[in-house]
Amino acid sequence: MELPFRKNHNTNKNKKVIAIVLLSLALILFTVIRLNYPLLKYSSLSYKNSSDEIVPSYHAEDIKITDEQEKCDIFTGEWVPNPDAPYYTNTTCWAIHEHQNCMKYGRPDTEFLKWKWKPDECELPVLNPYQFLDMVRDKSLAFVGDSVGRNQLQSMICLLSRVEYPIDVSSTPDEHFKTWKYVTYNFTLSYFWTPFLVRFGERDSDGPTHTGLFNLYLDEPDDSWTTQIDDFDYLLLNAGHWFSRTAVYYENHRVVGCRYCQLPNLTDLPMTYAYRRVFRTAFKAINERPNFKGITFLRTFAPSHFEGGLWNAGGNCLRRRPFRSNETILEGLNLDMYMIQLEEFRVAEREGKGKKVFRVLDTTEAMLLRPDGHPSRYGHWAHENVTLYNDCVHWCLPGPIDTWADFLMHMIKMEARKSYKERLVLRQKKMQ
Repeated sequence: MELPFRKNHNTNKNKKVIAIVLLSLALILFTVIRLNYPLLKYSSLSYKNSSDEIVPSYHAEDIKITDEQEKCDIFTGEWVPNPDAPYYTNTTCWAIHEHQNCMKYGRPDTEFLKWKWKPDECELPVLNPYQFLDMVRDKSLAFVGDSVGRNQLQSMICLLSRVEYPIDVSSTPDEHFKTWKYVTYNFTLSYFWTPFLVRFGERDSDGPTHTGLFNLYLDEPDDSWTTQIDDFDYLLLNAGHWFSRTAVYYENHRVVGCRYCQLPNLTDLPMTYAYRRVFRTAFKAINERPNFKGITFLRTFAPSHFEGGLWNAGGNCLRRRPFRSNETILEGLNLDMYMIQLEEFRVAEREGKGKKVFRVLDTTEAMLLRPDGHPSRYGHWAHENVTLYNDCVHWCLPGPIDTWADFLMHMIKMEARKSYKERLVLRQKKMQ
């Protein structure tokens, strides 16, 4: 009568041994994953900050923002040391464009990575990737503009890579029009390359400055993006540096002038002429999309920092620390372009008549103070024979452009808080 008991006892013992072995294997596997893939080490329900404090993620309506933060001008301030940065590296993020991969191509200094933006009136939290993805769950964001917009999108992907990498769900192989999806959060990121925002074509591949001569149709929006935005929750619009190129300007299907085209009988017009009309056309196109219900963020002009010559005449950017706010001012063409953006933004707001939501993501002052953040010559190997100029337009990744995600997260929080307050008021009215 003891045999069945002993048989059951041995079976239970074997089950325990198997369970212990399986648990040990699971722990070993988890350890290996953590060692080899450190970006996976935190639960998607929380975020571990620099002080090893576990910070839970939130739904949008639960976001806690003080009145001080809500009233704060987050775009006026200084760059202050941040020993915790960067939050990713060029070896942990695949999304970095080669020409902005400064550490890969031998940039010798790293101090430009160790700063964060400090508004004068409050603290601006560094992007919490878990909270951000929770806030944008089931939503979509489109970056519309030039390669600096792509620079920002790649920064965003790298910052969010601590939680999840998106999958490419693009409907076309064209690198100018890309879509990625964060499957866990059903969040979509898209990029529409449109350097002038309006319809354009290359008139001459060389042109008077050997950088191409373009036809710009200043009153005709670029349908490659304007017809695609209806379903997006957020639209991030930018344009700027391409307007320094030579171009022939068209309005009402006729030539009205050009920028340094050196063609006979054409009036030479400043680039600001086209810049104003292009933003007017882009905003008008958004206002005229009846099905677009999202929020349009105007990302303001980020100045370049060429010194010692123009961008195509030996200019470079070799500084190794940020400016203080009292060391430089926004002036000249940079000021003109910034003011044009703000003026056309206000026109768009009025014409939207409350039916469209426009917001300014003002990166101009913060980036004016970062002459140290550009790739310069560190966008390729020194021995490579390339035709690229020193790049003082785009931004190293990681680098100061990562702060744009802090700005964007704060602004989305503001929208969530405003929406939540409006729902509360509406609920209270219904109860009366």
